[in-house]
Amino acid sequence: MPLFSPQLLSLSESVIRSAAAKKLKLATAESCTGGLISGCLTAIAGSSEVFDRGFITYSYAAKTDMLGVPRKTIIDRGAVSPEVAHAMAEGALENSDADIVVAVTGIAGPGGGTTEKPVGLVWLGCAMKGKIYTVSRNFSGDRSDVRLQTVETALNILKDEIEGA
Repeated sequence: MPLFSPQLLSLSESVIRSAAAKKLKLATAESCTGGLISGCLTAIAGSSEVFDRGFITYSYAAKTDMLGVPRKTIIDRGAVSPEVAHAMAEGALENSDADIVVAVTGIAGPGGGTTEKPVGLVWLGCAMKGKIYTVSRNFSGDRSDVRLQTVETALNILKDEIEGA
């Protein structure tokens, strides 16, 4: 049984081929997906040509130590926030040889949600030289559904940014 769906693998292949054609390096900074975005990208033969590294920063300490996310930002705004997604993307760009980075932080569930930050809320950050932005998504389903929808969204962000580069 394949680890990823044919749809996700096709999307990953498109990202890898587009990045290779434009000679762009990629990196990821992942929290709620625990490395699934990196795993999906590196499931594609030839991904080593463009994939630089993936940061799995599940804990507060990892976000701070590996990506330079200010601990005060995590405490004040929460790990699932636009500010943390922004800082994760920025930190991954600064601590890699990548030209483009996608970062994700969210609440995959089944617990951990609140009224303000429900299960399924994910913030995604994207960073390139001279450009950083964040977007939020509210996904539904169980933990696996939320994580895989996050992977798909992150891959689509990479694809769109690479095609626009």
